[in-house]
Amino acid sequence: MATYDASTDGTSGGTGGTGRTGGTGRAAPRPSGGAAQAAGIIVLRNYLTYRSAWKLFLTGFLEPVFYLFSIGIGVGALVEGFELNGEPISYAAFVAPGMLAASAFNGALMDSTYNVFFKLKYDRLYDQMLATPLTPADVARGEIAWGLIRGSTYSAAFLLVMTAMGLVESWWAVLALPAAIVIAFAFSAVCMALTTWMKSFQDFDKITLAQLPLFLFSATFFPVSSYGDGVLRWVVEATPLYRGVVLCRELTTGQLSWASGVSVLYLVAMGLVGLVVVRRRLATLLLT
Repeated sequence: MATYDASTDGTSGGTGGTGRTGGTGRAAPRPSGGAAQAAGIIVLRNYLTYRSAWKLFLTGFLEPVFYLFSIGIGVGALVEGFELNGEPISYAAFVAPGMLAASAFNGALMDSTYNVFFKLKYDRLYDQMLATPLTPADVARGEIAWGLIRGSTYSAAFLLVMTAMGLVESWWAVLALPAAIVIAFAFSAVCMALTTWMKSFQDFDKITLAQLPLFLFSATFFPVSSYGDGVLRWVVEATPLYRGVVLCRELTTGQLSWASGVSVLYLVAMGLVGLVVVRRRLATLLLT
């Protein structure tokens, strides 16, 4: 299998131009495995980079766990007679799927914003990658795949915590991890697309401004019926994290409805649109 070191190839090739040809002047070959292998090379590069910084992964995993313990368990002890779709359920079992979706959300967001911005604006890593046979589309797919992996890894660990605590109430929960992968894909693609428009680290205040309301008001801690039947409820139901929360909650409780299908279509479409935008933005920023 052909391999490429993205951190060093940017100075090789001897072309003095795009860096995409070898010393003989012939175009360097694409990886034999095509787009999938090219994206896999970038994922492998990220894995090797973060392997020694595994402690950084704990922050995104522990935050929703702490929320589950403090709110789901602590506050849940004060909540009696809680219901979901007319069925009795413990408050912890209601909050836990919301935290599961938030785990995928947090992991994908952190990697596709802060890390991508540094690579794009400061480290100039993507310029070096494009000096190899990799294309902007390869970079987009590889980075989005890595954000997806990080977010779904958080969710997989959180799902184990839920199972150990007895907060999984249906065998449909086996599909909760694929659901988390879809959530991570959607947010990884869109967050990376938005990052390409950022000019400085001050712009991350806007990310926080959007992240916190999504986390608090996407029916993570209380049912969407609390908003009544007005415009505010419609706005909440149209947000992406709410769609992820609904999907995870219906799977872990076994109370499936048409809302799960809507959520899957919504999140897949969101991810595909983000992927297209990232590919075009990287081509505009790095090839012109």
